[in-house]
Amino acid sequence: MLLGRPMPGPGEPLWLPDDRWWALALLEVEAAACRDCGHPTGETTTADAEYAYDAQVVRCHACAAGARRMAAVQQDGTPTEGLQVSIYPKGETG
Repeated sequence: MLLGRPMPGPGEPLWLPDDRWWALALLEVEAAACRDCGHPTGETTTADAEYAYDAQVVRCHACAAGARRMAAVQQDGTPTEGLQVSIYPKGETG
Protein backbone atom coordinates (compact mmCIF):
# COMPACT_ATOMS: atom_id res chain seq x y z
CA MET A 1 0.00 0.00 0.00
CA LEU A 2 1.41 3.38 -0.97
CA LEU A 3 0.48 6.12 1.45
CA GLY A 4 2.91 8.91 0.58
CA ARG A 5 5.32 10.62 2.96
CA PRO A 6 4.75 10.38 6.69
CA MET A 7 3.75 13.64 8.34
CA PRO A 8 4.36 16.28 5.64
CA GLY A 9 4.42 19.79 7.03
CA PRO A 10 1.67 22.34 6.41
CA GLY A 11 1.44 23.15 2.72
CA GLU A 12 3.87 20.34 1.79
CA PRO A 13 2.72 17.76 -0.76
CA LEU A 14 2.05 14.21 0.34
CA TRP A 15 3.90 12.93 -2.74
CA LEU A 16 7.11 14.40 -4.13
CA PRO A 17 8.01 13.85 -7.80
CA ASP A 18 10.56 11.15 -6.83
CA ASP A 19 7.91 9.43 -4.67
CA ARG A 20 5.53 9.27 -7.61
CA TRP A 21 8.28 8.00 -9.92
CA TRP A 22 9.22 5.18 -7.52
CA ALA A 23 5.57 4.25 -6.93
CA LEU A 24 4.88 4.03 -10.66
CA ALA A 25 8.09 2.04 -11.21
CA LEU A 26 7.03 -0.44 -8.52
CA LEU A 27 3.59 -0.84 -10.10
CA GLU A 28 5.25 -1.52 -13.46
CA VAL A 29 7.57 -4.17 -11.98
CA GLU A 30 4.70 -5.84 -10.10
CA ALA A 31 2.49 -5.88 -13.21
CA ALA A 32 5.25 -7.62 -15.20
CA ALA A 33 5.82 -10.31 -12.56
CA CYS A 34 4.42 -13.83 -12.61
CA ARG A 35 1.61 -14.09 -10.08
CA ASP A 36 2.93 -17.43 -8.83
CA CYS A 37 6.73 -17.12 -8.63
CA GLY A 38 7.22 -13.34 -8.83
CA HIS A 39 9.87 -13.51 -11.56
CA PRO A 40 9.52 -11.17 -14.55
CA THR A 41 7.43 -12.87 -17.23
CA GLY A 42 9.37 -11.07 -19.96
CA GLU A 43 12.31 -13.28 -19.00
CA THR A 44 10.60 -16.45 -17.81
CA THR A 45 8.31 -17.02 -20.78
CA THR A 46 10.95 -17.04 -23.52
CA ALA A 47 11.97 -20.32 -25.14
CA ASP A 48 15.53 -19.86 -23.82
CA ALA A 49 14.22 -19.90 -20.26
CA GLU A 50 12.67 -23.38 -20.46
CA TYR A 51 15.42 -25.05 -18.40
CA ALA A 52 17.04 -21.92 -16.96
CA TYR A 53 15.38 -22.20 -13.56
CA ASP A 54 15.51 -24.65 -10.71
CA ALA A 55 13.20 -24.94 -7.74
CA GLN A 56 13.37 -25.95 -4.13
CA VAL A 57 10.48 -27.22 -2.07
CA VAL A 58 10.18 -25.57 1.34
CA ARG A 59 7.50 -25.76 3.96
CA CYS A 60 5.97 -22.59 5.34
CA HIS A 61 4.91 -23.64 8.81
CA ALA A 62 2.40 -20.79 9.03
CA CYS A 63 0.69 -22.02 5.83
CA ALA A 64 0.85 -25.60 7.13
CA ALA A 65 -0.99 -24.53 10.29
CA GLY A 66 -3.66 -22.88 8.12
CA ALA A 67 -4.01 -26.01 6.00
CA ARG A 68 -4.38 -28.18 9.11
CA ARG A 69 -7.08 -25.87 10.47
CA MET A 70 -8.98 -25.93 7.16
CA ALA A 71 -8.72 -29.75 7.00
CA ALA A 72 -10.22 -29.95 10.51
CA VAL A 73 -13.09 -27.68 9.44
CA GLN A 74 -13.71 -29.86 6.38
CA GLN A 75 -13.71 -33.04 8.49
CA ASP A 76 -16.40 -31.51 10.71
CA GLY A 77 -18.56 -31.18 7.60
CA THR A 78 -18.61 -27.39 7.69
CA PRO A 79 -19.00 -25.86 4.22
CA THR A 80 -15.72 -24.17 3.31
CA GLU A 81 -16.90 -21.93 0.46
CA GLY A 82 -15.81 -18.39 1.23
CA LEU A 83 -13.80 -19.32 4.31
CA GLN A 84 -10.44 -17.68 4.81
CA VAL A 85 -7.82 -18.74 7.31
CA SER A 86 -6.28 -16.11 9.58
CA ILE A 87 -2.80 -17.25 10.64
CA TYR A 88 -1.02 -15.77 13.65
CA PRO A 89 1.77 -16.78 16.05
CA LYS A 90 0.70 -18.93 18.99
CA GLY A 91 -0.09 -16.84 22.04
CA GLU A 92 -1.55 -14.01 19.96
CA THR A 93 -5.23 -13.77 19.12
CA GLY A 94 -6.34 -13.52 15.54
